[in-house]
Amino acid sequence: MTMRKIKVLVAKPGLDGHDRGAKVVAASLRDAGMEVVYTGLHQTPEMIVEAALEEDVDVVGLSVHSGAHLPLFRRVLTLLREKGMDDVLLTGGGIIPPSDRAALEAEGVGRLFGPGAKTSDLASYIRAEVAKRRPAPQS
Repeated sequence: MTMRKIKVLVAKPGLDGHDRGAKVVAASLRDAGMEVVYTGLHQTPEMIVEAALEEDVDVVGLSVHSGAHLPLFRRVLTLLREKGMDDVLLTGGGIIPPSDRAALEAEGVGRLFGPGAKTSDLASYIRAEVAKRRPAPQS
């Protein structure tokens, strides 16, 4: 039995209109063999979580450059938990100060990637985290 591809939802929450990085990440993850859904600009946390639920994703990746990373990541994490999607990895990146990264990671957000991060590191991280979260294959 083969495992299904890792499915990632890439989203741009809030009013941030800069999505070049999100598109690069989406393309890189596709090239790494993952299935990727890109939601586009100006998504609310509610829209993001609803799309994640409908698409049955393994990972939600937020790209935030607006400075609103703390409330946006926290709201998405809360909504994922409310929907019973505790096994979904919430990760992302953007312009996020190290102290805010540490705070979000302590609250349950996965590793956050900043400018200059290698997309191969992101893909490796996602593969490792999804492997931990997926149930073992039945024989």
